[in-house]
Amino acid sequence: MKKFDLNIEKILEDWEMHHAIREIIANALDEQLLTKTDDAIISKKGKSWIIRDFGRGLKYSHLTQNENPEKLSNGNVIGKFGIGLKDALATFDRRGVIVSAKSRHARISIERSPKQGFQDIQTLHAVILDPTDKNFIGTEFELKGVTGTDVGTAKKLFLKFSGEEVIETTKQGQVVKRNGKHGNIYINGVKVSVEDNFLFSYNITKLSSPIKKALNRERSNVGRSAYAESVKKILLSSKEEEVAEILAKDLPNISRGIAHDELTWVDVQEHSVKILNLRGKYIFVTSIEAMQHPDMIDHAKDSGHEVIIIPENLKEKIQGARDLSGNPIIDIGQFVENYNDSFEFNFINPEKFSNKERMVYQFTPKILKLFGRVPKKVKEIKISSTMRKDFYGETKTLGCWDQKTSSIVLARKTLKSLSTYSGTLIHELVHAETGYGDVTRAFESSLTEKIGDFCNRILKKSE
Repeated sequence: MKKFDLNIEKILEDWEMHHAIREIIANALDEQLLTKTDDAIISKKGKSWIIRDFGRGLKYSHLTQNENPEKLSNGNVIGKFGIGLKDALATFDRRGVIVSAKSRHARISIERSPKQGFQDIQTLHAVILDPTDKNFIGTEFELKGVTGTDVGTAKKLFLKFSGEEVIETTKQGQVVKRNGKHGNIYINGVKVSVEDNFLFSYNITKLSSPIKKALNRERSNVGRSAYAESVKKILLSSKEEEVAEILAKDLPNISRGIAHDELTWVDVQEHSVKILNLRGKYIFVTSIEAMQHPDMIDHAKDSGHEVIIIPENLKEKIQGARDLSGNPIIDIGQFVENYNDSFEFNFINPEKFSNKERMVYQFTPKILKLFGRVPKKVKEIKISSTMRKDFYGETKTLGCWDQKTSSIVLARKTLKSLSTYSGTLIHELVHAETGYGDVTRAFESSLTEKIGDFCNRILKKSE
């Protein structure tokens, strides 16, 4: 028998039993990760609780407090300095738990003994005995005097045992589906904080300098300022549609003042839009746009688009932007552009006009002469039995300037009367000439000017 002085007299009085159990579990999970062996086991055995891994086995040298090069080089392990195990043993001793560990290297228990050379000072010692089974695989801790509640509380501090589901793994960490009313913050799988108003839980695996500074021996109560940037980086690295959909569903709550805290980051809002745009058929509109253009919204839904309501400041960010694959984001303007590009007219050959239609259509050269100089870009005037919708005006379209074919396209029903046909043709000629859209001050001014010019010439001719 040998005794190993742990140099512990009395520390961490505020540690509860589950804090100590947490450290034993953490060591088992680290060994599992490093050796890629079977899952650690936590089980009840009579009046004791057993925590066992299937790694290389505990040595008494592991009880020293020093930097572990292997763990330091692996960013995903929990412990690094050998402090946690000693703290756990001290807590078990103070709370009257009988603890023992066995491996193929040794059997280890604890007792209080006088410090060598200082008989008046009692410190905690590890009692080292030879192993009973040199073929034993891994390390097994036996705890007598802990309750199932203590073990359950300790297990809940680990993502592995939390019941929370990992949705996506990124280089920065993991997005985790919340299991309850609160979001949890894990660092390498160990819970360090709780967020009341987060949409997700997060497991941070790439530790920043603020996180390293904030982590303490208790691994608890780490402030948001330490990990907020890491959480944002995880979200901005995300590419899963499920993550984006959960964020998007919360977007309308921004204007109501009840959105979750991740949605206060505009770049996260924008990123969620880019994922959705890439993964499915969505149209992103503000609540005002949805009210102003109900016909467009209905058409979008009918064509298989899901409507996502976004705040005004996000609308400005995504206007003209592209998703993660370089495709344009579908806002109202892009939706109309796509609709116009994909619409197919059903052009009618003038030979198939009725006599009444032909009588109206034959005035086309005179109307063009009356207009004056016809824009060179207008190559043809066509008649179609189908017309694309004017979503902005929410009205039935009688004509349009189609840049794709350099044509003015008029609805066949305009040929029912000369006034309707001539008025629509002149209206679209102004569009072609100026390039201005409907319901703009510039277009209205141009149209007014053109009407004034007509009147001026007609009246002068009649005099």
